[in-house]
Amino acid sequence: MAAPTMHSKCSPSGAHRWMNCTAAPTYEAQFPDGETSIYARAGTLAHKFAELAAQYNFKQITKRTYNARIKKLQEEEELYDPEMLDTSQKYAEYLFKKSMEFESKPHLALEVNVDLSDYVPGGFGQCDSALIGGDRLHITDYKHGIGVPVSAIDNPQMKLYALGVLKRYEAAYPSLKTVTTAIFQPRITDDVIEDEMTVEELKAWGESLKPIAQEAYNGPGSFAPGEWCRFCKGREICAARAKYFMDLEAFEDAVPKNGLTPEEQFEIDKALILGQPTRTTLTDEEVGDLLRRGAELSKWLSDLQSYALNALLDGKEIPGWKVVEGRSNRAFTDTDEALKAIQAEGYEEAMLYDRKPKTLTELEKLMGKKAFAEKIGQFVTKPQGKPTLVEASDKREPYSSMAADAAGLQ
Repeated sequence: MAAPTMHSKCSPSGAHRWMNCTAAPTYEAQFPDGETSIYARAGTLAHKFAELAAQYNFKQITKRTYNARIKKLQEEEELYDPEMLDTSQKYAEYLFKKSMEFESKPHLALEVNVDLSDYVPGGFGQCDSALIGGDRLHITDYKHGIGVPVSAIDNPQMKLYALGVLKRYEAAYPSLKTVTTAIFQPRITDDVIEDEMTVEELKAWGESLKPIAQEAYNGPGSFAPGEWCRFCKGREICAARAKYFMDLEAFEDAVPKNGLTPEEQFEIDKALILGQPTRTTLTDEEVGDLLRRGAELSKWLSDLQSYALNALLDGKEIPGWKVVEGRSNRAFTDTDEALKAIQAEGYEEAMLYDRKPKTLTELEKLMGKKAFAEKIGQFVTKPQGKPTLVEASDKREPYSSMAADAAGLQ
């Protein structure tokens, strides 16, 4: 979704956070909005290209209008990247493909302003696209970032958009029975995972959300630190989050020095006295739990370091800490002139440069994906990635050692 100029207190994009930590909206209100990052601004621009591509693909604007508006965006926006044209075309093609799955041509609504106040007090948002026809509603959210893959499965932001679109169009389309949500992330993956539910299931979810949304809106709510803290404006200095992680530090209450509960330690002491075998290692269940908690602890420490650095640079005092100059590397003030001076000393130009080809990604961007695949696709291989440890909730398929062995034999 393109960055809106206003945000509701309990916004759809923050739903995962305020649904789990109902104190978040009131707590975050004390912190000013930071400057819009270059990535957010680039995302907003990419959405404009995506909207134009969809409008043209569905014949909502003429080719002349499309070209004129594209040219204007390219000329006026310093953040323009040719890749935005490629991703916008993929988005339009995806929407067109989904439209072909309807029994008859559906209506395409783009950048739809939705009213969510039936479920979330003062709630509103903007849905990137909605295909509506017959008994089906298909919601798509375009995300231009290359950070973390986001799944549409049981995604509260997408469900809220769907509820808002239903409210706006249900009277005109009374036969709607099925709702599909999708998140389109062309710079991360070509695969689009969709979630499907009935209209009744969606509305039932909305009803279950009402008391939670009311508590979050009214405040003060209840603090509940977790992975949803990632985008909280006050995550660095949240006392509840600090308490949570400081409690993790006191492992003697749950997993003492040797990884045991007090009861287990008693059994070990007893076994030692009796000369019986003892347990001195963590169980696999404990390892799994500590891995998860440790990952969140690492993120919290990073947030604390970021806050302290910025506070000290702003002239504040963080007792026991200071800012020093970090390591830097030497650099030429004028590389071209430096190289000319070296050549003047008798060194050949060939000795001053390394000749190497552009990366596969750079060459694909140069040629365009279609031409790249057609002309040199036969020279490209994608080996299986190395085993990587992630939480079980990750949407990727489990690693297959058999597949890795097979790839190694090819």
